Amino acid sequence: MLTPALQEIVDDFQMSPREMRLQMLLDYSRGLPALPERFADAHETLERVAECQTPFFVAVEVVDGHVHLFFDAPPEAPTTRGYAGILAAGLDGATVDEVLEISPDFALKMGLGELVSPLRLRGMSAILARIKRQVVLHTYGEAGRPSTD
Repeated sequence: MLTPALQEIVDDFQMSPREMRLQMLLDYSRGLPALPERFADAHETLERVAECQTPFFVAVEVVDGHVHLFFDAPPEAPTTRGYAGILAAGLDGATVDEVLEISPDFALKMGLGELVSPLRLRGMSAILARIKRQVVLHTYGEAGRPSTD
């Protein structure tokens, strides 16, 4: 399941030829919001995503049941920054449940598997996993999400 905003992004990528998808990814890289000062001055509050080939950090805030995402990725990592830009555009402001229900393979549905290496795809998947883990921690605490069984 995808948020409406993320579904729109996925649809745009699916409808675009391969060459255009790479340009779109780079556009999202350039559009990644800057890290707010409160994180820049307290970098230890960000979580490093070790699976990424370049230093990549993420922070999540949950305010009134809505998720807000913050990323720090170097400019020399445009594909990773692009993926972060997609997540920011597609998930920031979404509800906790919407974020937790995001399919981990949505990047493949966008055709990113044709553009980036399997190692980068693994890093992208790890970013989403970290986001979901932080959402659970901020919302439900250490005990985790209640079972729906």
